[in-house]
Amino acid sequence: MKRIKAINNKTIIFYNVDGVDFSSQTFSNDFSEKGLKKLYKKYDIKETDIKIKDENLSFNNFYVAKSVNITDNINQVNSYYFVENKNKTVTIIWFGYFDKVNKEFERKYVNRIINNEIPKDVFEATTIGSIDFAGRKIELGSNCYWTNINTVQCPYYGEMNWSVHQTYESAKNSVDNQFNVTKSKKGGKVISEEEVDVIFEGTETKSKKVIYDFTGVKSLLAGMSGGKTLTIYYVACEVRGNYVSCCMSFWNNDTITENGLAPLLEEVMQLKK
Repeated sequence: MKRIKAINNKTIIFYNVDGVDFSSQTFSNDFSEKGLKKLYKKYDIKETDIKIKDENLSFNNFYVAKSVNITDNINQVNSYYFVENKNKTVTIIWFGYFDKVNKEFERKYVNRIINNEIPKDVFEATTIGSIDFAGRKIELGSNCYWTNINTVQCPYYGEMNWSVHQTYESAKNSVDNQFNVTKSKKGGKVISEEEVDVIFEGTETKSKKVIYDFTGVKSLLAGMSGGKTLTIYYVACEVRGNYVSCCMSFWNNDTITENGLAPLLEEVMQLKK
């Protein structure tokens, strides 16, 4: 099973593997000072930001890294590669993830993207009929849609995002980071947090269950759904020979089955009685 997934929305391609989101976009600009200057501005790269040529890549490039502090112990890393592609124009490849920079990972995927080595079968259709959930096909129907790579939303039926990892540690770090980032956001407060027993893709495991309260808060997130509380389950678990990090959520005014979950969540997880 391939861990990488991708979606091509015509102007930009989104990828996810091992909990890392990245994207590529090709422009008609020349790889010249004038051509790059316009693109730096588009990506909010300032003149004071350090631009380095990565000598380990075999094509003309400039690399820029920007780190943003999210919480006391989490930094979001944004890496940008401005690359001269085979058509002599510029392809920009962005990586966004938490913790420290992984240059080996970035170089591997920059090379694969520029050399057109990403397999066609990892690309998901932009409209959802079914999804490939970590190697298993799930029929969802037209009510659901992608909001990001490996992120599915089904109005009033729940939402989930996931990533396929090589190690359990990587999957666990991914859900821990998601929890810490969500917890640090303004506009809601955690009113309960507990470990619960679940069956995730047929395997008995533990999940962190968190309930966020948005009552009386003018939050865009809450405003879109009309909900007051958001229940989120965070799971890291072995699935079909790899490891999956998964974050599943539903609002208090979503459809809830007699088993206590929204229908989308029940496609992959059950609460253990």
